[in-house]
Amino acid sequence: MRELVESPVFLLALTLVTYQLGRRVRDLTGAHALAQPVLVAVVLTGGTIVALDVDAATYAEGVQVISFWLGAATVALAVPLHRQVSRLRGFVVPMLVAIPVGAVVSVVSVVVLARWTGADEVLARTLSPKAATTPVSIALSETVGGVPSLTAALTIAVGILGAVAGPAVLTLARVTDRRARGLALGAVSHGIGASRALAEDETEGAFAGLAMGLSALATSLLLPLLLPLLL
Repeated sequence: MRELVESPVFLLALTLVTYQLGRRVRDLTGAHALAQPVLVAVVLTGGTIVALDVDAATYAEGVQVISFWLGAATVALAVPLHRQVSRLRGFVVPMLVAIPVGAVVSVVSVVVLARWTGADEVLARTLSPKAATTPVSIALSETVGGVPSLTAALTIAVGILGAVAGPAVLTLARVTDRRARGLALGAVSHGIGASRALAEDETEGAFAGLAMGLSALATSLLLPLLLPLLL
């Protein structure tokens, strides 16, 4: 029994089934804000492996094939962007200003807040790359002296929170331009936000995918410069 629940086949099946259940819940609820497939999958998969006493490292090793294909899925976000390339006209300069400024604000605010609340330097370094998508944030965390596994968990949590609350916050802020909405969701919520944006509108999803990549690049370039000034 132990060999079965710790086998890659079982863990892969568990992950894929719970994600499909999440998609089903989303469809049945009319794309309710809380019915995010990733959130449902995280809750169900996490609850199952805890109940079965499966070690987190064992789970991560068992689903490596999914992690591998995440890169291809991220690149595939360029397809809707290519279809919307005409809408970049007049938006390039504001975007190239907004993304680096957003990366700076993300890093500075989280490090200052962490230090102000009494967190140690390691935790501050762990939190600092959260604006980048998960694979990039893990690599950056390791580079700057953080805890990569904790960075991954925090980055995913931020992505889920942004995907759940982001559209409502943008609506309350009266942000109606699909390009701006997509840019905000992709920059804050990474792949999860891009998926939510793509479900809302193709233009929104295309710009979310672009923002995700640019935010990862901006964070990678700016983080090593900002941390020595902050810590």
